[in-house]
Amino acid sequence: MTRLDPRSPMVLDTKEVGRRPGSMTELTRSVEAPADFGTDVMGVPEGEPIALDLRLESVVEGILVTGSVHVAATGACVRCLDPVTQEVDTRFQELFVHADRAAHHREVGDEEMDQEWRIEDGLIDLEPVLRDTVVPVLPFRPVCREDCPGLCSQCGARLADDPDHTHDVIDPRWAALSGLASEPTTTDEEKRT
Repeated sequence: MTRLDPRSPMVLDTKEVGRRPGSMTELTRSVEAPADFGTDVMGVPEGEPIALDLRLESVVEGILVTGSVHVAATGACVRCLDPVTQEVDTRFQELFVHADRAAHHREVGDEEMDQEWRIEDGLIDLEPVLRDTVVPVLPFRPVCREDCPGLCSQCGARLADDPDHTHDVIDPRWAALSGLASEPTTTDEEKRT
C-alpha cells in the first residue's frame, strides 16, 4: 500500500478535526481533475478545476465527510458528434474509519465494512470518493440538445443544417424488382414481329 501524500490537493489532513466526537471543520477548495475522470462518452478533462465544499465531522468510528462537488464535464453528442459540456453539481457523504476501528471490524468479521474508506496516518484520500460521486451522474448518452436530429445515415451530413435532407434509396431487398417498374423499351407490337 502506498502512503498518501499530504501535499496532494485531494488528500485531507484530519488532525485539525481530532478524534473527539462532535468536533467539526468546514473547508472550501478547488482541486484539479485527475486523468481518466469519467467514461469513454463523457468525462472531466484532466486539470479541470473541481470545486469542493466540505464538512469534516469527528464521530466514534472515524471522520464523516459531507460535501458538494461542482465541475464541468465534456464529451460529444451521441447523435451529431458536436461537443457537449455539462455542469455537474452533486453531493456525497462518506465515512472514513480510523485504523483501530477498521482492525476491530476485521476481528469481529463485519463483512459490510470490507469496502470502507480508511484514514491513513491521519490523512483522507478524496479521489476515489469523488470518482464514485461524479462518474455515475454523467450522462450515458449525452446530446447537444434534446431534439438533435443527428447525422444522415447515408452520407453523414448534419441534419440540423439541412432539415429537408433526403436520399432516394431503394431497399436492397426490393432492388431486383425496380426493373419491373420501369417503362418498357419495346412495345407489344414489336415483340410480336
